[in-house]
Amino acid sequence: MTDIVSSQSGVTVSKAPARRDIGIKRRYAAERRFQAYGIAAIAFGLIFLFILLWTVIGKGYTAFQQTAITLPIEFTEKTIDPSNKRATDPSALIAANYPVLLRDAIVKQLNINASSKPDVRDAAAMLSKGAPIQLRDMVVADPSLIGKTVNVTVLADANVDSASKGQIDLSVDEKNRKVNDKQVGWMNELKASGALHKQFNTGLFVNGNSSRPEAAGLGVALIGSLYLMLIVLVLALPIGVAASIYLEEFAPKNRLTDLIEVNINNLAAVPSIVYGLLGLSVFINFVGLPRSASLVGGLVLTLMTLPTIIIATRAALRAVPPSIRAAALGLGASKMQMVFHHVLPLAMPGILTGTIIGLAHALGETAPLLLIGMVAFVANAPTTPLDPSTALPVQVYMWANEAERAFVERTSGAIIVLLLFLIVMNMGAILLRRRFERRW
Repeated sequence: MTDIVSSQSGVTVSKAPARRDIGIKRRYAAERRFQAYGIAAIAFGLIFLFILLWTVIGKGYTAFQQTAITLPIEFTEKTIDPSNKRATDPSALIAANYPVLLRDAIVKQLNINASSKPDVRDAAAMLSKGAPIQLRDMVVADPSLIGKTVNVTVLADANVDSASKGQIDLSVDEKNRKVNDKQVGWMNELKASGALHKQFNTGLFVNGNSSRPEAAGLGVALIGSLYLMLIVLVLALPIGVAASIYLEEFAPKNRLTDLIEVNINNLAAVPSIVYGLLGLSVFINFVGLPRSASLVGGLVLTLMTLPTIIIATRAALRAVPPSIRAAALGLGASKMQMVFHHVLPLAMPGILTGTIIGLAHALGETAPLLLIGMVAFVANAPTTPLDPSTALPVQVYMWANEAERAFVERTSGAIIVLLLFLIVMNMGAILLRRRFERRW
C-alpha cells in the first residue's frame, strides 16, 4: 500500500520503478568506481616501475660504453729488455717497466715538457692502471713488437671516463673534483685529435672483478650464475617432478601425505636467508665443501627452488582432465603408463613454466649466497663448480658498497643485465606455455 500514492488528478502512481532505477544507477556507479580503483592501482604500480627503470637505466646505460685513448707506443728495447735476455730468459719481458712506455707516449702525444714532473704525473694518471698489463701481455705474446711503434688503444682512468661522460661537474673548483683543469684541457685536445673516444665496453661482460672501476666486469659473475642455474636445473627439476608425480598420482591420501603437502607449502614461504644458514651449516661445515663454490650455491638454491617446482608441477598435473586418465586406463594401460605416456606430456607446459619461474627466482637471490661466502672478491673466471665464484646479484651488492664514484654506473649496469636475464626467462616461460598449452 505504501508504493501507491494518489495524485491531485486522482491517478495512482507507483514508486517502485523509480527506486529500481536509482538502485541500478547506484550499482553502475559502484561498478565504475571499482574499475577506476583498479585502474588507479595498476597505474600506481606502473608509475613506480617506470621510476625504478628510469633511475636504473638512467644511471647504468653509460656503463656499456668505455672511454679509451689511442696512443703510439714505442716498444723500445732499451726499456723492455736492455740486457737482451729474452732469448734465454722469457721472464725478462714480464718484469719490464711498461708504465714508462705509456708515460712517454702520452707526454709525447700532448707535447708536455718532460721536465715538468707534476704535468707528467697528471698526464700519466689519465690512463688506467691496468694499461701496463695490457702492454706486457702484448709483448709476451709477440716479442717481435720490440723496436716497433704501434698504435695501442688503452682504457682511460675511471675519473677521466666519468668526466668524459658528464658525470663530474667541471664547473666546480678543481680542488673539489678528481680531474683538474689541465687534465680537462688535455681531454679536449685528445678528443679533438680523435685519440680519446668511446667504445663498447666488452670488458663489462668479459673481465672479472677489479678494484679499478674501469677494468671491473661481470665475467666471473656470469659464469658463476650459469653454473648455479645448471646445478639447480639438473637437481631440482627431476627431483621436483618425481616428488610431484608420486604425491599427486601414487601416494595414498592419509595424514602423512597431508603433512608432507603442508610442509612443502611452508617451505615455499621460508625466507631465503634460512636456506643460506642451512647451506653454511650442512654443506660447508658438516660436509666440507669449499666456501664460495658454485656447487654449494647451486645446492642451496636447489633446496629453495624445489617447493616452487613441486607446487607448479602438481598444479599442472591436476589441470589434466580426469577423462584422459579414465580413457587410458579403460584401454588397458597400467597406472604408470597412464601417468608417463598421457598425463605427464600434457602437463609438461605447466611444468616448464614453473621450472623457469623458479630458476628466475633463484637467479635473483642474494641473501643465501652471501652466507656461503660467494661475496668474495674473485678476479679469475672459475673453470669448475668447485672453484671460487660469485653471482650477478652478489656482484651488484659488492659494487654498491664500493666507495669509488665510477662504481655507481657499474652497479646500475649490472642491474640492467640482471633484469634483462630475468625478463628473458619470464618471457620464455610465457611463450612456452602459450605454445604448448592445451585448453580443455
